[in-house]
Amino acid sequence: MARIFPSALLLVLFFSGMSGSGSEPSPERPLLVRGVRTTAYTHTEADHLIYGNRSALGTELRYTPEYHSVAADWSRFPLGTKFRIRGYDRVFVVDDYGSALVGTHTIDLYFPDKDRMNGWGLRLVDLEILSFGSFHESRKILAARAKNRYCLAMLASMTTDDWYQTHR
Repeated sequence: MARIFPSALLLVLFFSGMSGSGSEPSPERPLLVRGVRTTAYTHTEADHLIYGNRSALGTELRYTPEYHSVAADWSRFPLGTKFRIRGYDRVFVVDDYGSALVGTHTIDLYFPDKDRMNGWGLRLVDLEILSFGSFHESRKILAARAKNRYCLAMLASMTTDDWYQTHR
């Protein structure tokens, strides 16, 4: 059953991103996604130093009570997806991606330092999806970066035809 769940989640996210606002979760009744694998990262890790404190959008990675940056596979959790983690009073926003996340169902939470990052570790959590991001905006950004194999992989897995190959 664990193998069926990620496919079902992808379909829910895909069709929610394509349909009108009537399919959006409401603040009173967010969509609950159980058992999501989360890890943590920080801008001072060796593999992130070249990007500094910047997300894939070029914006500053944020860790505030109102907004917590998150990296994800945009073909599963598109850019701009907002959610809460059950038990935490903070809004998490997908504004980054990472090559190690592509093809996984893992969300990587940003922390401003290694102590907090290590304190999070790896956790399975329940997500309350407040609103889905935009597959359209995700595709536009990924198409412009399709020379990177992981961007191409995300783009290809959210595209039903081969249009992305013309953007190489």
